[in-house]
Amino acid sequence: MPFFSIEAKGFDELRRSMEKLPEKAADVAALALYEGAGVMADAVSQAVQGIAAKRLKYPAPEGKQRMPSPEEKAILLNAKHGVAKFKKNLDGVSTSVGFQNSGYAELNGRTVPVPVIANAINSGTSFMKKQPFLRRAFSQNKRAAEAAIDAGIRKREHMLEPDT
Repeated sequence: MPFFSIEAKGFDELRRSMEKLPEKAADVAALALYEGAGVMADAVSQAVQGIAAKRLKYPAPEGKQRMPSPEEKAILLNAKHGVAKFKKNLDGVSTSVGFQNSGYAELNGRTVPVPVIANAINSGTSFMKKQPFLRRAFSQNKRAAEAAIDAGIRKREHMLEPDT
């Protein structure tokens, strides 16, 4: 009876390279997400420039809402905003875009958190008309950001191939 022998080499090396794939995938996702977040950060910058502002008249009429002041708009124009630090977890990679960590600014002799000013303009208050500039920027540029993320992944597909 004939005896056949098959010998295969390289399985250990292939297994080790396959074990690295989840780490590589997270890196590829983070790089692509950064590109998409950059698209959103640019959209936010453009949206801030489109905020309608009007000089304040004191005292304001009772029960009337006002437009943001040029000073409030200038604070947002000069505030640092953009992509937050990435958070990696088992589900993937996440970040945020906006004014969350923008710090503080001087407004009419008071120190005010920049995110409070951004939120007041974006969502409105009892005394300020809302101008949903952030919501508009995000909704109008969602597809472009997704396309940038997709292109970033496709550009880095070679990083996901097992080492041979």
